[in-house]
Amino acid sequence: MKKSSVKALIALHLILVMFSFSSVCSKMAAGGDFLSFRFLLFYGLEIALLGLYAIGWQQVIKHLPLTVAYANRAVTTGWSLLWGVLFFSESVTPGKLIGIVLIIAGVVLFSTSEKEKNHE
Repeated sequence: MKKSSVKALIALHLILVMFSFSSVCSKMAAGGDFLSFRFLLFYGLEIALLGLYAIGWQQVIKHLPLTVAYANRAVTTGWSLLWGVLFFSESVTPGKLIGIVLIIAGVVLFSTSEKEKNHE
């Protein structure tokens, strides 16, 4: 894999973390009264994160195949699970862990099959 592709994948995953964190802001905003300071703070942070994500996404897909970028978006499910545990005391069940492992395995398989396809 080229060094530029590795950088693009790292950038992709950083913006995917940011994208998944926007859902935390959404849930935090929902916990406040409409137009309260809490609501406005977290809603504004969510909009800012989504704006940065949109700009970052546009930059990353210049350097990666779109199919690879979209396949990697599935890892946001894992980040969402982590955020749920850290911020909202949600539980991690064996089924959720199996689901995350399957998602990661799918992303890895898809990404490696794309690389093999390019070598043929």
